[in-house]
Amino acid sequence: MTMQPEFMKVEFNSNDYQSDDDAVGELPYMNGHQHGFADHPASLRGDGYGGGGTIKYSPLTAPTASIQSHNYEPDESEVWRAYVSQVHFLNRGQWWTTGKKRALKRWILTFLVGVIQAFVAAICNFSSRALSKWKYDWVYELLNPPAAASAVMNVETDDLTFMGDETVGGTQADAASKSGISAFWAFCLTQVIFAAIASIFVWIEPVSGGSGIPEIKCFLNGIDLPRIVRVKTLLCKVVGVTFSVAAGLPVGKEGPMVHSGSVVAAGISQGKTNFWGVDTSFSKFSDFRNDREKRDFVACGAAAGVASAFGAPIGGVLFSLEEGASYWSTKLTWRAFFCAMTTISTLFAIKNVDVMWGQADVAKLFSFGEFTHISGEASNFSIWELPVFAIIGCLGGLIGAVFNAANEHLTIWRMKHVNHSKSRRMIEVCLVTFLVSVVSFVMPLVWGRCTELPKDMQDWTNQEKSLVENLIPFNCEPGKEYNEVASLIFTEADIAIKQLFHFREGGSEDNSTFSSGALFLFFIPYITLATIVYGIAVPSGLFVPSLLAGAAFGRLCGHLLHKLDHTNGTFADSGTYALMGAAAVLGGMARMTISLTVILLEATGDMQYVLPLMLVLMSARFTGNVFNEGLYDIHIHLKKIPFLEPEVPPIAERNEIVAGQVMSTEVKCLRPVERAGVVYDLLNSCNHGTFPIVDTATGGTLYGTASRSMLCTLLKRRAFGSPDILDDYDNGENLGPRRLSPLVQWDTIERAYPRYPEIDDVDMRDSDRNCWLDLRPYANTAPYTVNETASIQRTYRLFRTLGLRFLCVVNYNNQVVGIITRKDLLPASLSNSLLRGRNAHVIEDEHHLD
Repeated sequence: MTMQPEFMKVEFNSNDYQSDDDAVGELPYMNGHQHGFADHPASLRGDGYGGGGTIKYSPLTAPTASIQSHNYEPDESEVWRAYVSQVHFLNRGQWWTTGKKRALKRWILTFLVGVIQAFVAAICNFSSRALSKWKYDWVYELLNPPAAASAVMNVETDDLTFMGDETVGGTQADAASKSGISAFWAFCLTQVIFAAIASIFVWIEPVSGGSGIPEIKCFLNGIDLPRIVRVKTLLCKVVGVTFSVAAGLPVGKEGPMVHSGSVVAAGISQGKTNFWGVDTSFSKFSDFRNDREKRDFVACGAAAGVASAFGAPIGGVLFSLEEGASYWSTKLTWRAFFCAMTTISTLFAIKNVDVMWGQADVAKLFSFGEFTHISGEASNFSIWELPVFAIIGCLGGLIGAVFNAANEHLTIWRMKHVNHSKSRRMIEVCLVTFLVSVVSFVMPLVWGRCTELPKDMQDWTNQEKSLVENLIPFNCEPGKEYNEVASLIFTEADIAIKQLFHFREGGSEDNSTFSSGALFLFFIPYITLATIVYGIAVPSGLFVPSLLAGAAFGRLCGHLLHKLDHTNGTFADSGTYALMGAAAVLGGMARMTISLTVILLEATGDMQYVLPLMLVLMSARFTGNVFNEGLYDIHIHLKKIPFLEPEVPPIAERNEIVAGQVMSTEVKCLRPVERAGVVYDLLNSCNHGTFPIVDTATGGTLYGTASRSMLCTLLKRRAFGSPDILDDYDNGENLGPRRLSPLVQWDTIERAYPRYPEIDDVDMRDSDRNCWLDLRPYANTAPYTVNETASIQRTYRLFRTLGLRFLCVVNYNNQVVGIITRKDLLPASLSNSLLRGRNAHVIEDEHHLD
């Protein structure tokens, strides 16, 4: 029979709290629990890294400083119950109740999220293409001034034609050389300037860098990363990614669109912003100003972001379910579906306004084009090729693992030598952009081969003819020849992807297509540059670069197979292999399966590829997981964010660990009625987010919990009673039923969300320190608890499934013996807990009592 700890009886006199030095020492605490373990020194924390601190979050120098957890469960206090009862009383006998009003507002706000995100995506896409058009126009004029007027420009796609000099002679050759040098420096200068502008916005708001998907995953996992869903972050993200894409970097807009959709959803749901000083009436949106509603809206916004990026509403819902939200419900599925549907509907209206909303042109959205069936209704591949597709998936998983490992080591180097300085980050952006520009301009010159355009195109589809018109005659004769490598570089990424998917094969001589050599010359430098670029101080995504690199890899595999077969038609066309390669590389990088399958199917619009894509993505995921994790998970771990995985850590599965081993044993508690000076000194001495309230009159049983925000609000509003009202109250044994302090309503406490008062905002006078603060009306009297003998598997599932911020650990007498927070459930903390043993805290109690 284990020996249970007892509470020390502490004398509380009015003279004990006149100084700040002895306040914490006079708090009631567990006998034997005031000493922590050397490897686990933290005491009670309302979150993984302390709550209520004023340290400014910085993803560069202190990525985990001031990180808090969301609080999804409302505090079931007396004032909260009174508020709910009042609402129910007002709704008696009425048809139009508060609940129906709230539901209508929720659907209206969800509709607005979809509409606004569609406009954000449309503006970003239009702006980036306009900047790219201007850049290529200028470069073309410098590259070939005499023929500038005859440039072949596709008005719809803004793809440009680069012409070679057809004249022969010393003067013309010198002029061509000078124009080429001028075009090269103009190309590099423009791209560096665009990238520098993008980096300036990351300078203004550092959390706007990267794709934003890892941060949104953490937000939906229950981690409140500061400034992730601010309007300022949205503006910097959207404008920055517009210039980073226009700078010709191997980045995409798709990842940032997920982040922007999440920010739009968070801003719309809260109805206020500090950036513009806008705040809607609290009475209209008070029900949505809490962590639970914000989380659900952000999940809908992430789905809208995917829908706006890929034109894949169903894939967006599945992405938010698979990769985003850690907590899901059927109602949230419907809301995410509605939000994604609204986004795609708005995009249809915007893109087809020129036809007065007549027949919609699906190709105007993000699309992989139409995959036509080669032989009637038969599929474009044979059943026996499915194992070949699986092998391509394994190769894509291997490529993705190498990509992730290389980027991980590069990111670690950046964190040590670059990320601590904003100026160094901007210099790195300029240098990397210059490197990308040089490689992009030199690669077509290195290829130096002009391929003849196909002549007999009578049986070609309009899509194939359009793709031929988009080919770039870089240093080749326009209208007759094109440069294969330049056609993949000096064009929009989605156009290059379509060319790799749909450009027709040219026969045994490999003419009128992208040859194996050109694909290899493009694939290796492009994916290498993408590895280097991801992580620099610009907003960037990796979906489209991975798809483009994977499409080149897959088409290269198709070419090699056709050469082995001597082009007898045994294997599927190279476009099919390009699609499989694109899925393999993207799946190997991101390790997504269900959502990515649906996204690719919606982008292709062809159900014949369901099974091949599933095989490829599963093979890529299994192969990549042998070596490392997905890139987004790697970056989450590099930032040391306490992310809780869906499954219990393997170390917990292999060992018998109980909650008593994992918990923090230094617990700082409060009594149901406490001196204002005690509470003030406690809040000043630590950054804990929540404090247990123990009833010393009943032997120290758990009465409830009090949040830091609530305590700060009560102190700031001076909600405490006279110091002599409880002269006979020493150890909490003479408490009566009446409440001592003037009551503060629940909606008044929650009105300041999410910026509650800090302890620095409280003006504690000397005359107030001995006043009594009655915490009973505000205490959460129904906190989640777990017994100290509970297995870590049950504890982990309870904590993550409910999205808890903390979990009180009690013994069989309902006495608090410890606390569990998010950080305690991480693999590193679980490993340390094995060294303590099953009853370490009980043994320490016995030594202390002796």
